[in-house]
Amino acid sequence: MAELVTLARPYAKAAFEVAVADSGLENWSNMLAVVAAVTEDDAVASMLSSPALASGQLAQSLIDVCDEELDNKGQNFVRLLAENKRLTLLPEISTLFEILKADREKSVDVEITTAFEISSDVSKQLAQALKTRLQREINLSTRVNQSLIGGAVIRAGDTVIDNSVRGKLYKLAELMNS
Repeated sequence: MAELVTLARPYAKAAFEVAVADSGLENWSNMLAVVAAVTEDDAVASMLSSPALASGQLAQSLIDVCDEELDNKGQNFVRLLAENKRLTLLPEISTLFEILKADREKSVDVEITTAFEISSDVSKQLAQALKTRLQREINLSTRVNQSLIGGAVIRAGDTVIDNSVRGKLYKLAELMNS
């Protein structure tokens, strides 16, 4: 897994730099999301791993499937990946691109999981508190997981704050067993 991310990172950075230079972050984000979703399809994935097709044929086939979703630069990017036999990295490239985009836009996706449904007022207060703490715009989503018993688990990027009753009980059990 780490190897794929390592291989994908330079391509994601290159796509990001082109997108920033063209003021097309959203366009590139959409293109990469579409082409990544297409490559994750089982039939397309088996086609991409086929040694019978040349890189040019693979690139053109992928471009044809994506149809009008790719502009000229997006098509050239797919061709470059095909030449370097890196088309299977597209899902990782898309994920890394989104991380770079969120960092540039100073935003973060936050998921709050609670044991019970929370009101929109509480959601707004949490979003404002997280915005102040993280110094970023917050894209908030909420989920209910009754197995938490009480409290909440907050996921913001790679930060996890577990303030659930289940999490506290688990930590207490670990302390008692050690």
